[in-house]
Amino acid sequence: MTFKESVRTVLKEKYLTIEGRAPRSEYWWFFLFYVLVNFAIGPVDRILFGANEFGPIGTLFGVLMVIPFITAGARRLHDRDMSAWWMLLLVIPLIGSIALIILYVLPGTNGPNRFGADPLGNDSNGPNDEDGDIGLSQSSIPRVDRE
Repeated sequence: MTFKESVRTVLKEKYLTIEGRAPRSEYWWFFLFYVLVNFAIGPVDRILFGANEFGPIGTLFGVLMVIPFITAGARRLHDRDMSAWWMLLLVIPLIGSIALIILYVLPGTNGPNRFGADPLGNDSNGPNDEDGDIGLSQSSIPRVDRE
């Protein structure tokens, strides 16, 4: 999933959708979008409103992003075959945030799980499916020959 597809998916297609699964690329591209927009809004808030930390534009943007972050985070956990209730780890200061970041970084389950089909299109349930395929997709990183 590309940067543009991710932002469109989270903000337009699945803004209020907790059902289904989100691949790592969907969540982390959207996170990057959020960070970049915040960096752009900060100077605007300072120039227009003299706000040093939380100006009205940044605050409004942050409030508008709460729902997409909850829904994208829930779908990301679903990709790991975990309930969205795991997001409650955030109530534990620091440790909960670190644990949730680790869960978001880990790859999703291979093949379908109780929350839906694999968003990456992998249909196998393990290293070797019935067809003898290894069940893994080939990397887009060019191969480097070893000497």
